[in-house]
Amino acid sequence: MRRYVAVTGMGGVTPIGNTLTDIWNNIKNSYCGIDYIKQFDTSNQIVKIAGEVKNLKIEEYLDRKAIRRMDRVNQFGVIAAKMALEDSGLDLNEIDRDKIGTIISSGIGGLDTIQKEVEKGVKKGYDNISPFFVPMSIVNMTSAYIAIELGLNGMCNCPVTACAGGTMAIGEAMRLIRHGYLDYAFAGGSESCIIPLGTGGFTAMKALNLHNDISRASIPFDKERDGFVMGEGAGILVLEDLEHARKRNAKIYAIIDGYGATCDAEHITSPNPEGIFAQKAMENAVSDAENVDKSQIVYINAHGTSTKLNDMCETKAIKNAFGKIAYDMYVSSTKSMTGHLLGASGAVEAIFTILAMNNDFIPPTLNYKVPDEECDLNIVPNVGVKAQIDYALSNSFGFGGHNGSILMRKENTLI
Repeated sequence: MRRYVAVTGMGGVTPIGNTLTDIWNNIKNSYCGIDYIKQFDTSNQIVKIAGEVKNLKIEEYLDRKAIRRMDRVNQFGVIAAKMALEDSGLDLNEIDRDKIGTIISSGIGGLDTIQKEVEKGVKKGYDNISPFFVPMSIVNMTSAYIAIELGLNGMCNCPVTACAGGTMAIGEAMRLIRHGYLDYAFAGGSESCIIPLGTGGFTAMKALNLHNDISRASIPFDKERDGFVMGEGAGILVLEDLEHARKRNAKIYAIIDGYGATCDAEHITSPNPEGIFAQKAMENAVSDAENVDKSQIVYINAHGTSTKLNDMCETKAIKNAFGKIAYDMYVSSTKSMTGHLLGASGAVEAIFTILAMNNDFIPPTLNYKVPDEECDLNIVPNVGVKAQIDYALSNSFGFGGHNGSILMRKENTLI
């Protein structure tokens, strides 16, 4: 008998809200969370806008000692995990904790700590940097901190696959539960790189939009797109064996039922120009699911970064994967609202997709004005639309050629 994996809790720290209610209201109201950077002085840098987390009261979730010893990326992840736990209604004291996993991605980890401690080392000598430099900067520590804070003794892992990481964390956690290695998992991603080093690095490699026009910066699939906008935040999902969830009468948001992962194995930053392996990731996610046909997929939350190559290649991948029915599917990129959250993007977008399914509402692609003949799918422009969504895909593709896709379905679709 197939073991199904339910989503029973979600927590998000995002540029468009820090509660599920605020996030969803802002999606429905076509709110853009991109604005001028407040975290540092941008006067000496080209890029001056980003999707920053706003109005998050960190001290309500973490004590002063924890705040001092955590990078911002760790804080986001732990807070989102605590939100997800509360949302799930799980009583961890009633669960075998070595069957609860923690699978949390980050693309870069504690980059803010790295910059600050390097600057301190240059001024004062490297033997005088913080003793917490290493644990605050290494990429796995968000996953570790969540496990420590919540007392989770099952497998604790951190997929580091650039911008595909959040999606892959969810997919890998789903498989661990499906095959009986875990009964529960906290899965997702966290990222915080809106600092001079982070924005400067992506600017230098010509990946970012340089115009600082908030209304025309993150414009996925628009013909005038020319780079992504940095975002930050975290998304954590509580995954649970469906039978366990039903026995405790848990709220079931969705079933994670398909996962596909491939690698272009071609270039360190550019995607395969024909989208061949992104296509296979989607096809594998559909075939991995139980009794799902391609024609049943109503909505794709696209990776949609707003770069020339990514959006064009993803369009090809979707058309090749779904053929003629690709034009009947709704496609949107919520990075138009948040910017690109790197290793957290797939997790946050999975939450957005699940909320869309629960509300039967397709999120829009904001600030879309100029159609591109090379991106000729059914892009939902500027204002969301009502539509029944029983099945959906969420895509994530990352530097290094990493491709991940997850298929989500409503519980009532199970036979």
